[in-house]
Amino acid sequence: MKYDADSTKQLNQLTQQLLNNHSEDSSEIKAHALRNVIQFHEYRYYVLNDPLISDSEYDALFKQLEQLEETFPELVTPDSPTQRVSSDMTEDFPSVPHLSPMLSLDNSYNADDLKDFDKQVRKLTGLQTGETINYTVEPKFDGGTIVLVYEDDMLVRAATRGNGTLGEDITNNARAIRSIPLKASFSQKHIARVELRGEAVIRKSSFHDINKKREEEGKNLFANPRNAATGGLRVKDSKDVTSRGLEAFVFQISHAEDAQGRSVLTELGSHHGNIEWLNNLGFKVPQSERAFCKNIDEVIEFCTKWEARREAYDYEIDGMVVKVDDPQLQEMCGATSHHPRWAIAFKFKAKQATSRLLQVEYQVGKTGAITPVAKIEPVPLAGVTVSSISLHNEDFITSKDIRINDVLLVERAGDVIPYVVKVMEDIRDGDEKPIVFPQNCPSCNSRLMRSDGEAAWRCVNTLCPAQSLQKMIHHVSKDGMDIDGFGKSYVEKFKELGWLHNIADIYKLDYNAISQLEGFGEKSAQNLKKAIDMAKQNPIKKLLQSLSIHHLGKKASSLIAAQVDHILDLAQWTVEDYVEIDEIGPVLAQNMVNFFAEETNIELLRDMESQGVNLKQTQEDKPIEVVKDHPLSGKTILFTGALTIMTRADAQKAAAALGAKNISAVSSNLDILVAGEKAGSKLKKAQALGTVDIISEADFVQLLES
Repeated sequence: MKYDADSTKQLNQLTQQLLNNHSEDSSEIKAHALRNVIQFHEYRYYVLNDPLISDSEYDALFKQLEQLEETFPELVTPDSPTQRVSSDMTEDFPSVPHLSPMLSLDNSYNADDLKDFDKQVRKLTGLQTGETINYTVEPKFDGGTIVLVYEDDMLVRAATRGNGTLGEDITNNARAIRSIPLKASFSQKHIARVELRGEAVIRKSSFHDINKKREEEGKNLFANPRNAATGGLRVKDSKDVTSRGLEAFVFQISHAEDAQGRSVLTELGSHHGNIEWLNNLGFKVPQSERAFCKNIDEVIEFCTKWEARREAYDYEIDGMVVKVDDPQLQEMCGATSHHPRWAIAFKFKAKQATSRLLQVEYQVGKTGAITPVAKIEPVPLAGVTVSSISLHNEDFITSKDIRINDVLLVERAGDVIPYVVKVMEDIRDGDEKPIVFPQNCPSCNSRLMRSDGEAAWRCVNTLCPAQSLQKMIHHVSKDGMDIDGFGKSYVEKFKELGWLHNIADIYKLDYNAISQLEGFGEKSAQNLKKAIDMAKQNPIKKLLQSLSIHHLGKKASSLIAAQVDHILDLAQWTVEDYVEIDEIGPVLAQNMVNFFAEETNIELLRDMESQGVNLKQTQEDKPIEVVKDHPLSGKTILFTGALTIMTRADAQKAAAALGAKNISAVSSNLDILVAGEKAGSKLKKAQALGTVDIISEADFVQLLES
């Protein structure tokens, strides 16, 4: 059924009551309510592709209903969500039957749940503790399920998951997915007809480019790779499948029969062996992210390892799937009407959740940019409790129509930065209030300004207290002067004590007074002094980068530093002088001219020089003479892990001298990854891309010598 605005609002209110266990109704009434809200959210998720709750919240509702029906079997109804799988069917594509019923998976969330699963398998199969049960563990891809049918080695049909019995015919679109073979030699095992199950996905590294192109074309952006993938399966024009870069992983043979129609599924061997065979036939299957485990402890170890690795993997996964490997044991375990008893999903900690926006606070950055920060009801997300989320700027708030009291779908992107995915507009109740962006600085009350072509409002008062604090924090940071041990907390504490007013004061600190502070002592004070004295000798490119000049980054600082003998020479430069430098544009040029036109900034630099801070060009500032026609010329390169032959800084400098471009992250733009000892997530991500030339440090040194 379809839902109007009123029923949508009522069902969402009921959802929150059930999630918060506020219902005091009888078991029968509660079970009825749970069935209704679960069916509603299945419709939003599978049919509209527009969920109103997170996956973990849906799982919590489903678990409540399961437990109720287990306690009171008389409450089970034929239309209960526990008695069937969810449907993703619309009226846009004809429906086709699957060759075997497609069930959902039961979920587990920790090691204890997996051990309970192992006990259940042993109970169903009669195996005792100590007797071996082999398991295969695979990624639980977060994409769109796809069911493939081959007859006489040829692909004849592809379908969505549908309701588990019927799916939507998407054969034409599946044929456009290049990782799906149009022909495969199943006949080598005397298979005349076979059904495979898999997942259509989009690489995370490609997703940004897809959205960027859609933005240029004026189209709506995809919320995440899963939405882009599931939507891609149902597009009217198969060319759109190719443009989205859809791929398909195959993870199961669900049906196999010979020329006489006799099932030969149990004769094929182990699940792990079947996946290897499919790989040999040319199908895309999980490789290093798949494991054959000899006991449940190995399963737990592998699942835990991949939960930590999930962000380095180039595909969205929300867990791992644990399967009994032996088909005979699978048959002994059997299945419920909802899920097989021989498989279970180990769900990672939720990356998405819903929460209510309570208020918006405004922070002043080092360049005067005003950043709105959403204060939300605290919510657990990917292992931490989130209560604050950046709203970026006024345009972000306007584009998503975010209002006070809105319920937001939030995501912890990269398991680090919380992000607002969307507003749950369908459950607004009239209490929402528009967010009014301030016209004056929240720190100094100066009038805010917004430049043409910029999204941020800025405080242009160079003496703004909040700006001064942020500038000092940036100045001592790794991206600034890199003063070892001098962190944000020190800056805040010393400012509070009245010792710091601007960045020049950092070089005038009283170390004797610092040694008297609680938690410091003589040794800590002397270590700080040593770090500051070392920073005084930094090349001027580091100093330029530490001054918080808008748009002035590491690369531009190096380019400018290479052109002057003394930083104060820049006081005489014009916009034209800056733009003569390749890669320096007019916007940064004007910002530089404005900075050095301020007498207070000139006095600040002279004050720093009087304290021993270097303002003269060093050997490290001088331009690198680039060797032409070298194998590294024009290549992008990234170093990861511990280098033992040379320092990373020296390696980067050497690569640049040979015409290579050093970049900081693994992406589809990376040509060469130099992997040192104990290389971690960047190496895994580069391997997953499959397009990066991965070499050792020794190989790199050989390239230098060539």
